[in-house]
Amino acid sequence: MPIASLALLFLPALAAAQPAPGPAVKPLSLESRTALRCSAAFALVADGQARSDKDALAYPALGQRGREFFVRASARVMDDTGMDRDAVAAALMTEAQRLWAAGGFTGEIDQIMPSCLLLLDTSGA
Repeated sequence: MPIASLALLFLPALAAAQPAPGPAVKPLSLESRTALRCSAAFALVADGQARSDKDALAYPALGQRGREFFVRASARVMDDTGMDRDAVAAALMTEAQRLWAAGGFTGEIDQIMPSCLLLLDTSGA
């Protein structure tokens, strides 16, 4: 699985998000960590769906809604923590690599997707 395709799918959308003012960076809250984890999972699944991966296609289509969630969550993390776009992008890439290494679509991604999909539904994305 080319993790670089994560950047091609969603990181350009992150560039449109506004950076949070101020130099102080706060630690990630549970909510922020969850949002980043789900954003990374959505990006990986959307990439798999674009490549017609049968395991990724088992989930609802995530191209549009997943991208919107990704952008909103990234902006919220920047606002809440003071992280800049590069730091959020690095955190997302690290999380995507970790999720993929933990079994891909049939590993940890499969375990977290039910709660991530609920979060997506309640987010309005």
